Amino acid sequence: MRGQLDRWLFRLGAPERGPIELVQRRIYVLPSRAGLVFAVALVVMLLASINYGLSLGYGLVFLLSGAGIASILHAYRNLLGLRLRPGRCEPVFCGETASFRLVVENARATRRPALCLRLGKQRTAFELAPGETHEVPVLAPTHRRGLTQPGRMVLETYWPLGLIRAWTVFVPDMPCVVYPAPEGAPPPLPPEGEAEGRGRAASRPGDDDFAGLRAHQRADSPRHIAWKVLARGGPLLTKQFSGEAGGDLSLDWAQLPAQLDTEARLSRLTAWLLAAERSGRRYALRLPRVACAAGHGHEHLHRCLRELALHGAGQPENAR
Repeated sequence: MRGQLDRWLFRLGAPERGPIELVQRRIYVLPSRAGLVFAVALVVMLLASINYGLSLGYGLVFLLSGAGIASILHAYRNLLGLRLRPGRCEPVFCGETASFRLVVENARATRRPALCLRLGKQRTAFELAPGETHEVPVLAPTHRRGLTQPGRMVLETYWPLGLIRAWTVFVPDMPCVVYPAPEGAPPPLPPEGEAEGRGRAASRPGDDDFAGLRAHQRADSPRHIAWKVLARGGPLLTKQFSGEAGGDLSLDWAQLPAQLDTEARLSRLTAWLLAAERSGRRYALRLPRVACAAGHGHEHLHRCLRELALHGAGQPENAR
């Protein structure tokens, strides 16, 4: 019912790729709760001035009324001409909070104060300097894997007096990839007998000899972090080790126990991918109708996780 009302009242349809420019027809203006109380107070003051013939009362009522009417124009102009476009959204695991980032551009040579971006119950307040472009993050919980859209967003302002609310409603095309949640206590990785290329030995990242430092990745084990470098004010780095590695791991959907359902299989494969990445071994992923060749590293890990997230997925869902 809410979606049908939004589509009829605010002319909402499919997610918009952007940029979305806030023109006159996209901005709505109504009194706020404080504005309604203010209007009632003015009516009472006007009646009292008429009853008692108070000239100064008339002047005060008309002065305050003019300020209230002028705030309508200022609130409307605070949104007029803004340009909105979808920003980046980093992948998350199911159950984590996704951060949808909307890029707001102020092409006008005037300041835009007291703006608020709202997604569900989450609000982010910000303001824009003249000619500034700002990336505004809005957080939303995730409940299922796959592609998640933020859904209905609201950009609003109560500037300058809080008496008038000006707002716009839009649905940006800003999908976020939600990976399956990893299994809490997964079994060990498949034994070497199930690995590809068994018996080959090569110098690959392992746990034997220190080989240097590299930029920290999210999947890295905390015990490999270069804490001394971080304590001295340096960047977050991870220690690399070289050693003898076995063959390439094959993480195969078909080799999982038959009693596991689809989500349980995806959860276990996710945990195994993270463990394989931490171990420094090369690994391949095989799903029904999808295969990822053996590899290692941040990009390979996220390519495999994306395949798990999109396995059998239908239409993107809204994050809220």
